[in-house]
Amino acid sequence: MSIKKYRVIFLPENLEVQIEKGNTLLEAALAAGVHINASCGGTGVCGTCKVKIVSGDVENEPSQKLTKAEFAKGYRLACHSHIISDLTVGILPESRLDNAIQARENALLARVSTLNWKYSPPIQKYYLELPSATIDDNTSDISRIRRGLKQQFDLEGLLIDFDVIKKAPQVLRELGFKITITILNALEQDDTCLRRIINVEAGDTREHLYALAVDIGTTTVCSQLLDLNRGKILANTIVFNKQISYGSDVITRIAYTQKPEGLLKLQKLVVDSINETIDNLLITCNVDRNDISYISAAGNTVMQQILLGLDPKYIRLSPYTPTANFIPLVKAAEQGINVGNQVYLYTFPSVSSYVGGDIVSGVVASGMYQRNKLTLYMDLGTNGEIVIGNSDWMVTASCSAGPAFEGGGIKCGMVAMNGAIQDFAIDPKTLEPEIKTIGDAKPRGICGSGLISAIAGFMLAGVIGQNGKYNNQLKSKRIREGTDGWEYVLAWAKETQIGQDIVLTEIDIDNLIRAKAAMYAGCDTVSRSVNIACADFKQVILAGNFGSSLNIENAITIGLLPDIPRDRFVFIGNGSLSGARLVNYSQDISQATLRVARMMTNIELSENNEFNQNYIAAMFLPHTDEQAFPSVTKALGNHINSIQKSEGG
Repeated sequence: MSIKKYRVIFLPENLEVQIEKGNTLLEAALAAGVHINASCGGTGVCGTCKVKIVSGDVENEPSQKLTKAEFAKGYRLACHSHIISDLTVGILPESRLDNAIQARENALLARVSTLNWKYSPPIQKYYLELPSATIDDNTSDISRIRRGLKQQFDLEGLLIDFDVIKKAPQVLRELGFKITITILNALEQDDTCLRRIINVEAGDTREHLYALAVDIGTTTVCSQLLDLNRGKILANTIVFNKQISYGSDVITRIAYTQKPEGLLKLQKLVVDSINETIDNLLITCNVDRNDISYISAAGNTVMQQILLGLDPKYIRLSPYTPTANFIPLVKAAEQGINVGNQVYLYTFPSVSSYVGGDIVSGVVASGMYQRNKLTLYMDLGTNGEIVIGNSDWMVTASCSAGPAFEGGGIKCGMVAMNGAIQDFAIDPKTLEPEIKTIGDAKPRGICGSGLISAIAGFMLAGVIGQNGKYNNQLKSKRIREGTDGWEYVLAWAKETQIGQDIVLTEIDIDNLIRAKAAMYAGCDTVSRSVNIACADFKQVILAGNFGSSLNIENAITIGLLPDIPRDRFVFIGNGSLSGARLVNYSQDISQATLRVARMMTNIELSENNEFNQNYIAAMFLPHTDEQAFPSVTKALGNHINSIQKSEGG
């Protein structure tokens, strides 16, 4: 007996899929290649996979994540909605991504960057005009190529890919033995340079030499198309990491890989995400896919292992071991990436299970490893990492911050893109807000930097206490009791793109407090381990998708960043992508990545008693130790004094 299938159309992309009766809308979206936020991996506890039923019907399991009003308007949770008819489903704006975030990732600030590297891409092309084969000179085709490289460029002792041997006879004769040879100079982990011939093309193709730099984030995948002849970025693009529908954090995804074919499915999803960025870039730049010659990819250890099809199971289990810290180059096409067979994929060396290639890449891009200045490097994302040190030594750790900094786990949270509230101020008298959105568009949610600004503003205005709870005695229509407890209305429904109030709940505030506490406690723990106080840092480098929108003052106010002079803070945007780009430009940078990965000493925080104590101490705004945040303590004191004077008057 055949199983009934139904037609499901997803708007606004108008993508269609045939799906069996009883499957969930989340499963249908995955089958159609449609992204829906699902922070909990589809277990129904986060409420982020909300969609709107335009036509048709579904069978629902009960959920407290939808109000009666939302349910009446056709909103459903995709993970708990089982298909029982043909459907048309609307994907909400917060599940759609644009390129606004990339606009803040394009410039590495001049105050920090890696120094003294020579432009020497790992891929080079050589044009040869060889003598045709004759009865008097009937040496083999490959020997003829080797002889030409030796005579014209003094290149010898090169390995050669079997794919080149297979295609050489036809290519050589296509244009009368006029060919272009592509050579890869690959730096191995023992610092030896492996030089090999990876491609042969008919005619002179030296003008077409391109590479890809890729940042594989837990939430998004960012890519750049690079012209290696000119050392130029041709285009940028960003998409959601399609794995996000199986969980917003790496732990959830590791768990999923242990299900039957789970690893294969997640590997395919991240490859599909990379392929989507490649398609976008090639269309934008009108570049032929076969002209791509190299790919460098940086991501955390879990993301890189899944990309390569390596089981991440033991990353999650004590004593937390990755499969390998240094992985040799692999053929990109063999991993499913849609490029020619000649393209090799470089993945950055990692330090530990939770300090991966993205951090090595960012540290190299920042030039921190070349300077004597005592530096704190912080990558603020789903997996928060810190590095402390300078050119002589480095200590690092990973802090499980959770997705709050990227809008995950927040009722109206979203990644930093058009319509996201990125800055916030509040009138201390009227308690009315002033918000700023990315792109100056109507608000449709709040991103990490906006969340930090809002909570800092609430603190200083007395809207919340230092425990993160609302002062519900204040007379303001914006402070109210909602379905998830007390909340503040950032924007009324009529002012938004989504037609609903955008609110910040006490649960949201608690999630951010946990995230900031993890980051600060990690910094505090690692600093103490090497007898350094936060005041000793001469420079703090901030990396991650916050970009330049993070307000340093607000981040210090809530206790995320150390209370030190503000001119010591520097943004570098997406350091992981910057490092991935530089590896394509210089073999010196490739060598630096090995050096940096080897010089980092990792401190495992997950079972560190001191970290746990520091974490509990940081679960307060800004901190239980007032002396650690003198400027914030003073500001809060001034606020209390101003209120008392106002009441006295």
